[in-house]
Amino acid sequence: MVKGYPMSLQQVFDHLLTAYGRQHWWPGETPFEVMVGAILTQNTAWGNVEKAIANLQENDVLAAEVIAGCGHDRLAAWLKPSGYFNIKATRLQNFCRWYLAQGGFKALSQRPTDELRHGLLSVNGVGPETADDILLYAFERPVFVIDAYTRRLFSRLGLVDEKLGYETLRSIFETALPTDVALFNEYHALIVRHAKHACRKRPLCATCSLATDCLTAG
Repeated sequence: MVKGYPMSLQQVFDHLLTAYGRQHWWPGETPFEVMVGAILTQNTAWGNVEKAIANLQENDVLAAEVIAGCGHDRLAAWLKPSGYFNIKATRLQNFCRWYLAQGGFKALSQRPTDELRHGLLSVNGVGPETADDILLYAFERPVFVIDAYTRRLFSRLGLVDEKLGYETLRSIFETALPTDVALFNEYHALIVRHAKHACRKRPLCATCSLATDCLTAG
């Protein structure tokens, strides 16, 4: 690839897969645990989320019915490792109450993707990225998750404008790539891996395997 001629989105995926191998995402033993993790990971590192989920497991409260009926202060205390724990306790309870009112996983899994996404976005505290995390990793729907890492990496590669709106960016990826749950799952995980390894806020271009094809590499 000649510098100045950006790689395609598929080529970037192929390159990252060769560089890092399969990532086996998302961390979570059940679809509901994945949903909880998607909400708790807002504005924090995954390691902190794992500690909060471990607290829920140790206290035998990792269930929608229990979380929905739990006292706010008790729940917030268990979620403390994830940061913003009072806000996240409210958001998690909002989600669990909606989830139960809709009939739980079995009922929700029968809904078309667009309808399910609309429902998730109706929950106070669930934004597009969180909704798409849940759709892709819990319900196995072919939606591409756009996060800060995605904006950073692909704007530096010259493939997208990082200032574009969430839905526009999501459409770009979903249009350019085959509609494939496994592909979207793996791609998002690889983006996160690469962003943490090399394409940081202050990029480590000397260690970046994409540097020769990056329009902004130093």
